[in-house]
Amino acid sequence: MLDTCKQTLASQFDASLCMLNGCVDHCPDGLWDAPVVNLKFCQVVFHTLMFADYYLGPSVEAMKAQPFHVERVEFFRDYEELEPRAQVLLYDRLGVREYLDHCLQKAARVVAESSAAHLASPCGVRGWTFSWAELHVRNIRHIQYHAAQLGLFLRMRTGEVVEWVGSGWR
Repeated sequence: MLDTCKQTLASQFDASLCMLNGCVDHCPDGLWDAPVVNLKFCQVVFHTLMFADYYLGPSVEAMKAQPFHVERVEFFRDYEELEPRAQVLLYDRLGVREYLDHCLQKAARVVAESSAAHLASPCGVRGWTFSWAELHVRNIRHIQYHAAQLGLFLRMRTGEVVEWVGSGWR
């Protein structure tokens, strides 16, 4: 049962990040910084990845201490996404693609290393008391929500469809 659960979580993380990558791929340069509701396209992608990354670990501090973050201080800058203020910084496509790949690898690693006891234990993120397994499902739902939002935006602005895909975008 544990193997089935882990395989399902890993597959769904991969598929949801694959859909987000499809949006990044299909976004014309002229729309990369265009408003999508209250954020710009690149900011929505960054927001999605920032919280995917955060929810895969125990704390904001642990996320910021990852080598990926430490080596890219100019990309993450002041972590405005985590502050209670409007996001204003913009993000380049190359940096976003690298961050997407980081999140994909981290999700695969975190899920593969999870024990049944860990998945059943309270996640403790933001003081939440539900399990790590439920947090992973919520994380996947968050990624899917924004991938759908961006896909609809692109369809409305360009007429192009971001195809429904499964895992394995690399």
